[in-house]
Amino acid sequence: MMSLIIVAAIALAIILGYKTRINIGLFAIVFAYLIGCFGLGLSPNAVIKMWPLKIFFIIFSVCLFYGFAITNGTLERMSEHLLYRFRRWPYLLPYVVFITTTFIAGLGAGYYTVLAFMAPLTLLLCQRTGMSMIIGAMAVNYGALSGANFMSSQSGIIFRSLMGAAGIDESTAFINSIGIFIATLVIPVLVLTFLVFFTGHRRSMATQALEVAKPQPFNTHQRQTLWLTLVMMVLVLLIPIAHLLWPGSELVTLVNSKLNIGFIASIFAVIALLLKLGDERQVIASLPWGTLIMICGVGMLIAVAIKAGTINLLGSWIGQTIPAFWVPLAFGVVAACMSLFASTLGVVTPALFPLVPAIASHLSLDPMILFICIVTGAQATSISPFSSGGSLLLGACPDEQKRHSLFSQLLLRAAPLGFIAALVFNLVFAFIY
Repeated sequence: MMSLIIVAAIALAIILGYKTRINIGLFAIVFAYLIGCFGLGLSPNAVIKMWPLKIFFIIFSVCLFYGFAITNGTLERMSEHLLYRFRRWPYLLPYVVFITTTFIAGLGAGYYTVLAFMAPLTLLLCQRTGMSMIIGAMAVNYGALSGANFMSSQSGIIFRSLMGAAGIDESTAFINSIGIFIATLVIPVLVLTFLVFFTGHRRSMATQALEVAKPQPFNTHQRQTLWLTLVMMVLVLLIPIAHLLWPGSELVTLVNSKLNIGFIASIFAVIALLLKLGDERQVIASLPWGTLIMICGVGMLIAVAIKAGTINLLGSWIGQTIPAFWVPLAFGVVAACMSLFASTLGVVTPALFPLVPAIASHLSLDPMILFICIVTGAQATSISPFSSGGSLLLGACPDEQKRHSLFSQLLLRAAPLGFIAALVFNLVFAFIY
């Protein structure tokens, strides 16, 4: 009975958040308190301790450092330079947008931030060049997603933290995050290739001119920010990779055990402040507080569900009801349906990742398969106009009539196409792996 109440509370938090436009995490905190204290008999302090402090600290620290690149214009200037470099091949513009957005998001800005400043630029390019808005929208959305999934970028770090909270060790979580990044890089390339070469887009764009003004050079602070970002990326990636290559090395093992991306990002944030690369207040204001509250609030409610045995019960039910081959596909479909109305980072992955270890163990599956299927499924429909990504794209559309047209295209073409592509990929991936 208690498990049903908790599942209903999670669903109700999502529905209330969607209907009222109030952060889902706040509703989740309320339900965590009511169910934890009055349903399970826990003390308020015990419920407060369920706040995922480790996840909060890592996201806060990493986003604090990357906030300098956002507020001082480094990432925006980088996008202008990349688009300018590729201006001579207009029919390859979708790839240019995708590669540019992926690279910028991979530097650590995160999905929402990159989409917020790349979506208006992309839709403007659609107007100037005649590129289909739906292709442009999918290219920029896919790029922001795949780049953010990079192991040292915002979503990749969140996925690794959620895996750790689910009981996956750090090295395995790092390998799993590599798999997620590669999968979410392959699917967009396949989808964009289909749209560019098999829908007449190449012929219609071949004669168009891509008008991109020559960007201003990087200033001193932007160059320093870019170098700091690259150094931090190398540092947080090089040590775990070295540990995978030389697991017997005592020195590498020791350094890897002491490496924490949250502390590393904090050090680099202090260096950026000392170099005066940005205003501290602006950087702190740029932090994704809404995402932090949503992830941690839902995390509290999921922790209550774990305490009540709900997660184990759901895992056992799935393991006994659905054949092992279809489990990855089922996870992808459920994640895609949830993502139509809810955030991948704030709701879908915090709710589904804790189920993975028990189910994978019961069915003798590699947990990485399930993690990948969850993320690819969830991000397949993130372009829905009812989801965060689709909302940002609609908000970036300058014309009301075109906005109405884009709404229909996102709902009836982009989201179904993304869903089918993810479904086929997950099916093939589960069969091969």
